[in-house]
Amino acid sequence: MTEKRSSSLLSLSLLVGIFYLNFISRIALAPLLPIVEVDLGLGHGEAGSLFFYVAFGYATGLLTSGYITARIIHRRMITLSAVLLGLAMIALSLSPSIRAIHAGLFLVGIFTGFYLPSGIAALTELFPRELWGRVMAIHELAPNVAFITAPLLAEGLLYFFSWRSTLSFIGAFSFLIGVLFMFLGRGGSEKGAPPSSHSMGAVMARPQFWTMVVFFMVAIGASLGLYTMLSLFLVGEIHFERGTANMLIGVSRISASFVLLLSGFLTDRLGAKKAMMALLSATGISILLLGFFKGPIVTTVLLFLQAASVVCLFPIGFTIISMLFPSNLRSVAVSLIIFMGFLLGGGLIPAALGHWAEAFSFSSGFLLLGLLFLALLPFFHRSIQETNPQK
Repeated sequence: MTEKRSSSLLSLSLLVGIFYLNFISRIALAPLLPIVEVDLGLGHGEAGSLFFYVAFGYATGLLTSGYITARIIHRRMITLSAVLLGLAMIALSLSPSIRAIHAGLFLVGIFTGFYLPSGIAALTELFPRELWGRVMAIHELAPNVAFITAPLLAEGLLYFFSWRSTLSFIGAFSFLIGVLFMFLGRGGSEKGAPPSSHSMGAVMARPQFWTMVVFFMVAIGASLGLYTMLSLFLVGEIHFERGTANMLIGVSRISASFVLLLSGFLTDRLGAKKAMMALLSATGISILLLGFFKGPIVTTVLLFLQAASVVCLFPIGFTIISMLFPSNLRSVAVSLIIFMGFLLGGGLIPAALGHWAEAFSFSSGFLLLGLLFLALLPFFHRSIQETNPQK
């Protein structure tokens, strides 16, 4: 039992590491945008649209991952994702033109999209259902730590290297940890159900599926979508220096790590729906206020509040998905839900914010985004019903 537990904890640690590099690869350009805009001659709209290529690739990777995991076990898919992502990041850093960068970002998106359904499948196999809330919260530390370290890592590396070298640095580590998981990782010993018309129909026929699509659009848009534009917002409208802006963005995510761990226990004890509604309300209000009030002090405070509220939405969302869908359909459900949620929240929202900021301002864009999220609260309250985990 002790050996099995140690193996499970080691695999969890490796999965968190892979997810960290998976996530930081998708947001690495965000703290670099002030430099990238100048280097490539881009406007805010074009810069924001870079993330649409990542999102479109990510959504494509999620959707096609089911066909691959129908032929190979989830554990091998996790290794494949990390190794190919590493190679794609290195290729992206060498891209000679904006079209090549678009293609590189699309490939980065595809290979990062391969991971999540298999990662969730591995976690739910490694640990009993009563621990899922806590395990998902620990797993979700990875993107939160990526949010913290991406701007700090960018600033540190920019003292010595170019923004392109930063991307290759991340790629090399992703390749190495993928190889490590191939030899030491456990879990994910089953194949997934391919996204056939039958399995996709079985997932999409559930009314809760569409609710979770909208939920993850909100969660991804409020976290990743907003985050990608924060550096430009703080430099352009609050008039921070780039280094100060990136340090503030990173530090504002530190407190969210502690709140994230607490969310796992609260979800297990109080239920996912109550926790979800409270955190959705806090997220919408914090984004609205971020757009309404402007100033070095008040913006700093609101950044901390927004980061702490939105980070807790993801483990709650994945816990609900695990409860709503049986194990043989779970990876398909995750793929379809995140496919739609990420395309809208991680691709459309940052592109829309960038174009809106060119015409008006980031502040007014944040204000409208917060109002939209708050307007969706009654929909979530009516639609989400908690159930016992399905086998």
